[in-house]
Amino acid sequence: MANGRPDSETRMPFPVLIADIGGTNARFAIVIDSNAEPKRFPPIKTADYETLDIAIQKTVLDKTSVVPKSAVLAVAGPTDGDEIDLTNCHWIVRPKTLIADLGFTDVLVMNDYEAQALAVVALDAEYLKPIGDGKRVEYSNRVVIGPGTGLGVAGIVHGSNSWIPVAGEGGHVDLGPRTDRDYEIFPHLETIGGRISGEQILCGRGLVNLYNAVATADGRPKSLSKPEEITSASFDGSDTVAVETVQLFIEYLARVAGDMALVFMARGGIYLTGGITQKILPVLNAGRFRAAFDNKEPHRNLLEQTPVYVIMHDQAPLEGLSAYARMPARFGVDTSGRWWRES
Repeated sequence: MANGRPDSETRMPFPVLIADIGGTNARFAIVIDSNAEPKRFPPIKTADYETLDIAIQKTVLDKTSVVPKSAVLAVAGPTDGDEIDLTNCHWIVRPKTLIADLGFTDVLVMNDYEAQALAVVALDAEYLKPIGDGKRVEYSNRVVIGPGTGLGVAGIVHGSNSWIPVAGEGGHVDLGPRTDRDYEIFPHLETIGGRISGEQILCGRGLVNLYNAVATADGRPKSLSKPEEITSASFDGSDTVAVETVQLFIEYLARVAGDMALVFMARGGIYLTGGITQKILPVLNAGRFRAAFDNKEPHRNLLEQTPVYVIMHDQAPLEGLSAYARMPARFGVDTSGRWWRES
């Protein structure tokens, strides 16, 4: 068996098992053919299963008469090598073992934010909630940003009649102070390697980091210690530090989103996803977000024209993987070293 895929071959054999595997949850579906809707299975907790192989067997293969011939897996972690460790999950993806033990002929592994990027092309408008103004330019670059366990960032660019996902570590760009209030708060933020990256603020633990910094700057008690406590207290107004923390979180997220819009010239839009986005949505002030997003002189006009959406689909990565499995020629996914075949 050889890693990778010859250029002349693009389609995986149907039926195709697709999977979105995160640090806490895993979701599976089977794409029967290029026309059928995916057959979905109930989400599972990764902690409930010793290995990915056992999870696939017990939650998918034992529950259906449809036998998938190939698999496309989106995983939270680097995707190189025959043994792929997952971030924040004890599972190890071993494509050769999946082929040998579960009967797949082909296994393709991609980064979870590549799947998110594919999804922003595949999702219908009903699953996209706009934030403020801006008009999407079709067949233009797009960016997906997701504050959750970490801060995921990926772009998808259009060229040569295909959509090309670009995964990276955009969540680790520098995030610095701009306003007088920022300069009061930032000295109290916990750094990593002496710097403040986007992910030091714009994720679950980052929200706690920001809360503690706001409280320290004001000489207030640090009454809350979990992200869900902070978001909940911001909703009911029971903790004024939490209220400001969440509003600052929204503003800082907008700044990073605006930077990514410039990097990718994302006239096709910025797409917000991730667990934290969904949690703060009830108090997401569109005016405050857009003010921070648009404030990118000398390119304010460009940002004002760039649309921003919140992805409202709870299984968006599966939609992206399904679109790829059905019509891989539509996407320029680099499969080098990430596609394993039966010997």
